[in-house]
Amino acid sequence: MGPEQPIDTYKKLDHEPKLHRFFRAAIKTHANDLHLKVGQPAKLRLYGQLKSTTGEAITQKQMEEMVFEILSPAQKEFFLEHGTLDFAHEIGDEHRFRINVFRQRGMISLAARRVSTYVPSFKALHLPPVIEQVADANQGLVLVVGPTGCGKTTTIAAMIDYINRTRFCHIITIEDPIEYLFKDQKAIVTQREISLDVPDYEDALRYLMRQDPDVVFIGEMRDAKTVTAGMRAAETGHLVFGTMHSANASQAVHRLLDLFPQTERNLIRQTLAIALRAIVSQVLLPSIKEGVDRIPAIEVLLANPAVRKLISEEREGDLPSVIRSSKQEGMQDLTYNLCEMVKDGSIDPKDAYKYAPNKDELKMALKGIRTTAEGIL
Repeated sequence: MGPEQPIDTYKKLDHEPKLHRFFRAAIKTHANDLHLKVGQPAKLRLYGQLKSTTGEAITQKQMEEMVFEILSPAQKEFFLEHGTLDFAHEIGDEHRFRINVFRQRGMISLAARRVSTYVPSFKALHLPPVIEQVADANQGLVLVVGPTGCGKTTTIAAMIDYINRTRFCHIITIEDPIEYLFKDQKAIVTQREISLDVPDYEDALRYLMRQDPDVVFIGEMRDAKTVTAGMRAAETGHLVFGTMHSANASQAVHRLLDLFPQTERNLIRQTLAIALRAIVSQVLLPSIKEGVDRIPAIEVLLANPAVRKLISEEREGDLPSVIRSSKQEGMQDLTYNLCEMVKDGSIDPKDAYKYAPNKDELKMALKGIRTTAEGIL
């Protein structure tokens, strides 16, 4: 099927909700996202681009019927009151969608992200070996950061799955909504979904310590209370995973601190310097390697003494230099990761330059010239 050809959708099955034909089209084509909008045919996102399906334009009546058919009475009431709703929906036992229903210009639209219930391994996700080292930690705060849709939750899911298979412990996830379903292996995995199992993150975190966790996944570090609870858990001997929207480790520290009033930031900074275990930053790039659709470019910061000192002294702008000079410890610089993927034929150089934080630095790296905090090697 060529990139400009429309995509065939499945025919509706009588015993299924009408929306399922669109979900099945996403499953069949391995699309990442499904978009439904009144006045337009359904669209699927393939390899980063939205493609139209062969179906007819959706009417307002059809959209309302399809959406309300899969909502519970409580979900419908929430949507009618607030104009937006996040929830998860399953097709059988193997296919799961993270859905946002919202109003625009008085009409209902839907955006759905296809999420597999199968948790890929570190190798299948093309993650570096240091990620296993991070997952082996017994305590500390691990942040996985990057733009929307870069695979942050999938990377954390792979680490949780690894812990589940290798450690006798209690894992608690707090998500909005739950994306990956885990079956107890060596660990006990407790998964709490916002609005279904608990009203909000604040309530879930308030009672967290009473549930005897060893490992905690907080879906998103979205406000000061969430971050405070996560750092407190990390300080008291727990391994805590969380996600944030930021481009790199330095920006992640800035954004985390910006969640707090100016008068509290110094205390939070010192707490973060103690609690932090690692920051993993990633972006997803198209792959040119056979059999691989997309591949992550990854920066890894490990909280060694130098990193803790820089954070406590308000010098997080110098963190990239520590990453570049600490490769032997397992740290990984995004620019040089991009360089390695170009050299091994995983990505196109044009895509590498598109995502490089510093194009000149990437150009030198591709020529075999390395830069350090002191200059050029």
